[in-house]
Amino acid sequence: MAQDTAVPKLSFQYWLNKAVEWGQTTTLESQQDVCLHLPKLQEFLQQIYESLKHMNSTTAIQRFPLIGQLLGRLCWNPFVVGYDESQKTLMWCLCCLYSKEPQNPVDLKANSWILIVLSLVTELKGNQFNGLNIQGRVSDDHVNVVSLFCVPLITLPDVTPLLEALLTYHGGRSQEVLSSEFLEAVNETFLKKKIVLSESAILSLWLRHLPSLEKATLHLFERLISSQTSSLEEVECIIKDSLLIMQILKLMGRGSRGYDASSAKLFMMLFPMYERWFAKPKAACHPAIFRIVDEIFKNALLETGGTPEVMTIIQMFTRCFVQAHQKDNKQHKFPLKAYFPHQHQHLVIALLKHPFDLSATLWSQHLKYITDMLKAIIEDKSIRTYADLFESWFLFVHFGEWADIAVEQLLKSEDESSDTFLWLLAFYYNPHNDKEKRTQILVEARAVYDRLMMLFSCTTLSVTDLQAAASTKTDKRQPCTKHLVRHLLISFLLFSSGGHKIAQEFISHVILASSTTNEVFGLLTRTAYRFNQLGLKDQRAVKLVNELLQELRFTD
Repeated sequence: MAQDTAVPKLSFQYWLNKAVEWGQTTTLESQQDVCLHLPKLQEFLQQIYESLKHMNSTTAIQRFPLIGQLLGRLCWNPFVVGYDESQKTLMWCLCCLYSKEPQNPVDLKANSWILIVLSLVTELKGNQFNGLNIQGRVSDDHVNVVSLFCVPLITLPDVTPLLEALLTYHGGRSQEVLSSEFLEAVNETFLKKKIVLSESAILSLWLRHLPSLEKATLHLFERLISSQTSSLEEVECIIKDSLLIMQILKLMGRGSRGYDASSAKLFMMLFPMYERWFAKPKAACHPAIFRIVDEIFKNALLETGGTPEVMTIIQMFTRCFVQAHQKDNKQHKFPLKAYFPHQHQHLVIALLKHPFDLSATLWSQHLKYITDMLKAIIEDKSIRTYADLFESWFLFVHFGEWADIAVEQLLKSEDESSDTFLWLLAFYYNPHNDKEKRTQILVEARAVYDRLMMLFSCTTLSVTDLQAAASTKTDKRQPCTKHLVRHLLISFLLFSSGGHKIAQEFISHVILASSTTNEVFGLLTRTAYRFNQLGLKDQRAVKLVNELLQELRFTD
């Protein structure tokens, strides 16, 4: 009887209430409360164990009907399990509840759960998963339950080897072995930088669980949109830091190994047009996976109405991806053009040729080549829907550096080239399939361009002169036309003698007084990035860009 009275009922109920309370919230206060109570909890668990070790499992459950609930809740608390002494005592208590000769389904289920918990903790503390390989050692059901059990323990450093072992485990089923809760929790924790996982583990996660790949892409996109980056070099670092690009490239070269049927099924539900690729043995290495990321960017572009900020993010992501692909092309089974399955592959090849890869003297010629192909596609009578037109425009958006080059060339080109470059810019800022509207945009852009060219050689200008050149007789100028005109104005300020002198005044009195500061800042950061990539340092335009950016940062 001494053992029966060793654990007062009030004390038992107190700790059960505490376990429930701790499991309902993960605030800093609740975590501190757990840590504060750990010594007393350890004393209580020791009392429990001293009582249980003298009983069989049936007697123990009769004496403590809620013992399973208490121990279960405590085992799911990472702060309790992370404390060596309480962890050890918990395991002793569980061993006491194990039924050597189970009499009913409840005993069997309890035994199964106890074995899973014990094996998990034993391996964690015993060998720290040095070279752990659980492939073939355990059943798929066992692995599934262990993955669920790991959810509240993900941030514990000792659990990281187990996480990686689970992520690289592939059972004999066609369905996913690991629980979706586990996969989602690991991805969420990784994206928040609360755990560090090897690249191979992240690769396995995104390969076997496409929603995680999608969430990683959205996380990157939201981070780029919300962060107040001061340069495209910073944007480039954020993109590369996300690991997304390198993992996509590894996904392409991995083959079918590790790509389970459930992921393929999900992909076909999202993008049925790629179903034929998943019917092939090496389906997983096809660039179709790249299209998941691309589709997310496309939706963002549609939802935001094609804002310049979103277009710039797509361009920088594409730029980083192409650079990574070209860095070691031997590792990849597909040429770059395969990642952009546009029906006009000659256009894809032309756009993939980056401006920095060509001599500046060839930019104008290459732009004409790109424009001629786009015009032929747009004016093709078989292009009957906006969706067809959008695909060509979306492809061009990936390589928007050529639009920036076009504006620069426009101000330096001969008259015979201006129509070509204006058409390209009108298409970039408004891919409308209404020929009348497109013509109207070109007419307005041409009028502003002609007035700017009349001022281009003037060494003395005023802000009023520039405002007059950009003005319109009506107040019905379309937003897309306004974007185009602002692009022309900023380039005029940078590359003309008179514009150079009034640039800061124009920014201060016109741009800062309007709601276009972010757009102009984006134009200037793209220009600064291009200058830096070309290695330009001492030119007048380079210094002016940096001065204008500094002024806009200061006024932000």
